[in-house]
Amino acid sequence: MIGSIIFFAWSAVATHYYVCKIKHLCSDQEVMQIVKAADKEALLSESINSMPKQTGDRDINPGTMTINFAFDKSEFNPDKATDNYVEKSKAFIANNTEARLSIIGYTDSVGSDSYNMSLGFRRAQSLKDYFERKGISDEKIKVESKGEREPADENKTISGRANNRRTVITIKN
Repeated sequence: MIGSIIFFAWSAVATHYYVCKIKHLCSDQEVMQIVKAADKEALLSESINSMPKQTGDRDINPGTMTINFAFDKSEFNPDKATDNYVEKSKAFIANNTEARLSIIGYTDSVGSDSYNMSLGFRRAQSLKDYFERKGISDEKIKVESKGEREPADENKTISGRANNRRTVITIKN
């Protein structure tokens, strides 16, 4: 009887260690970093204002924008800061014929490499669809996925994994 109890206790501890510490799949509620729309807009306008002006009548390059996603999700919900970025991007692309919008999707390390590549692509594609609905031509947008490669943060913590679930939007000349 005591042997059975010890065996079950050892099994529970070993399973918990494997699932939580090695695979990082605990059922702990994920902590999402939520930035208020006003904070996003302030950060975006600060980024835009710090960019150097282009020569002539050309608009300012709106720089880079990062959008985070929930675990295993690719749905994108625009806000005022994103709409502001789109408008500035449209103006810049209209005045710079060589400019292209680059959208790269990333994931955390949970899941297989092939699944994460696909999820990263779906995230980037959801942003591409949004930019197209807002009037940016399909030919001006490049979409790719890095999956779990090139993490922005460590994947050992909940907050690190949350930081890695993102898309990065950049305008390149």
